[in-house]
Amino acid sequence: MNDYYEVRLDMAPVDEDMTDLMAAMLGDVGFESFVPDTTGLTAYVKSEIYDADKVAGIIGEFPFETEISIMATLVEGRDWNIEWEKNYFRPIVVGDKCVIHSSFHKDFPVCKYDIVIDPKMAFGTGHHATTSLVINQLLDLNLEGKSMVDMGTGTGILAILAAMCGATSITAIEIDPMAYENAVENVASNGHSEVDVRLGDATQLDCIEPVDVFVANINRNIITSDLASYASVLHHGGIMLLSGFYEHDIPVIMETACKYGLKEHFHTVKDNWACLRLVRQ
Repeated sequence: MNDYYEVRLDMAPVDEDMTDLMAAMLGDVGFESFVPDTTGLTAYVKSEIYDADKVAGIIGEFPFETEISIMATLVEGRDWNIEWEKNYFRPIVVGDKCVIHSSFHKDFPVCKYDIVIDPKMAFGTGHHATTSLVINQLLDLNLEGKSMVDMGTGTGILAILAAMCGATSITAIEIDPMAYENAVENVASNGHSEVDVRLGDATQLDCIEPVDVFVANINRNIITSDLASYASVLHHGGIMLLSGFYEHDIPVIMETACKYGLKEHFHTVKDNWACLRLVRQ
């Protein structure tokens, strides 16, 4: 099944912090893609896991003072690449070194790293602040000959970039079957067979040898619950990049991270979203 619910939330008043927080809260109940605008947010979730009561609960608990109206529409399976091309996905340059575009784009800048992403409904085109934050961190690292895990790989964009930057052993893990299939397609279209895409959750880490770099761009709750598993497959002295949460969530993340020998090196922020660079002691 490739049917989705398109959930429109109009908010008055509204600002970027409100739409970002709403996207994060909806992400915790299975929503995959988000398109904010000047009057609210449009969010997408698989039809089989859409729960109107959970969405109503999120609206009731929303901490900002704003009036929220909601409309949910069933969207039958379609060619999501066409939808992204028509409405949302445009070529983007990150860090002056990396251009991200789809196979249907014909006009895009030339950069050192050229990544082709056909996102369908998977998260990760580089447009969201968290994806671009992690991309900039990866571009800042020396990945030549390094091993890496990309947890919650989505479209596979971060794993693909790591391969382009010289990483030679990359495991990309995705829990959602359709996102997994999309990542496999994107890895193949970029010609990087060194990226091993696996379907599953953090239990997939049980059979992975320790790596030099570990990346997880997911959300705060999943990260804090799975940090023990993340740390267990990171070499001592290895680097962990975490994103998918707000700057004010960093103390919560670090409270858990410190238990597993992870020390903050520094963090970067964009639009209140954060990316932590940690080192395993």
